[in-house]
Amino acid sequence: MKILGMPLLIEWDKLKPGTSFFIPCTDRREIERWVLAEADRIQVPVITKQVVENNIYGLRVWRPDVTVPSHSSLG
Repeated sequence: MKILGMPLLIEWDKLKPGTSFFIPCTDRREIERWVLAEADRIQVPVITKQVVENNIYGLRVWRPDVTVPSHSSLG
């Protein structure tokens, strides 16, 4: 994927649970579709949100901490 002619390289193996990164872009929907498809392909859970940070449009991508507390009804 390229943004404004520059390659977008996401080092998924370095994205630890509970961390996030910001991708500055104006076509946030296209980038969001690409990020979600790539995360799904390599089976990394992510949450995305279109945001404005420091007056810059972009996409924030989080890798949630997916640990489930032992007292949860899901565990």
